[in-house]
Parts: sequence; structure tokens; C-alpha cells
Amino acid sequence: MSDMDRCAQAYQYHKAGYNCAQAVAASCADLAGRTPEEVLAGLGGFGGGIGGSHEEVCGAVSGGVYILGLRHPFTEGQDAAAKRKIYAQAKEFRRRFMEIFGHSRCGDLLRARPGVSEKTPSAQRLGITTHCDIMIVTAVELLEALLAEEPA
Repeated sequence: MSDMDRCAQAYQYHKAGYNCAQAVAASCADLAGRTPEEVLAGLGGFGGGIGGSHEEVCGAVSGGVYILGLRHPFTEGQDAAAKRKIYAQAKEFRRRFMEIFGHSRCGDLLRARPGVSEKTPSAQRLGITTHCDIMIVTAVELLEALLAEEPA
């Protein structure tokens, strides 16, 4: 699937009523060897900064970190290497998101209202101007780029 296809698909998921985390993860499920249906249920409460509170991490970031976790599972408590790997990936994903938007908390993003810019090319290409949709398609774009950098 091309970058544009996943970004457009994430936008469509959000327009259909799914939250930000679900939209990001469902559109990128194939990157973790899953189907959209397999990831939607687990992220139902992660939209709007956890349950719509706008107090915690942006749902678009949560959805991306979820896909990273599926891609790099840390399932054995004593597996320090796996833990380091997923923590490093999650930290880098969040860093890149913050580099663009300045925040990763839902409420902070809503107050700052970052718009479309040269740092959000997928939002520009798709003609997206609504706040959460900009976060969603950019998170997908960042996730794809981060995963593309991994050794084959």
C-alpha cells in the first residue's frame, strides 16, 4: 500500500466515526501483519486523549505506538532487548510527532491548533484542514517513514 493510500484510508476511517487512534492503527494494520478489524476493538477507548478527556496523549500517537508494539512485540518480561527496542521506537515516533506539532497531548494540541504546513505533506495533498485529521494523516506518514527505515 502506498503512503498516500494509508493516509487517505486513515482519513476515511475518521470520517466514518472511528477515533484518532483507531483511524491510524486500522489504516496501518497491514504493517503489523494484522487486519483493520483486529486492531479497531483494542483502541476504542484511546481517542480524544483517552476516553475523550483530552487530558492524555493524542489518539493519533496512541494508534501509531500500538502498531509499533505489534510490529516489535515485548511479550516476555525478561526480554530486555525487546523492551529497549519498542521503547526506542515509541520514543522516536513521539519525538517526530512533537517536532512537527510541538505537543503530543490531545488537549495541548487542541489549544495550539497547529494547521497544515510544509511539515504535513499528506494533509496538504489530501486537502485536509480539520485539526484531528491533520494529526491522523501525519501520524500515518510518520509511522510509515519510521518503519521504512528499519533494516529488512
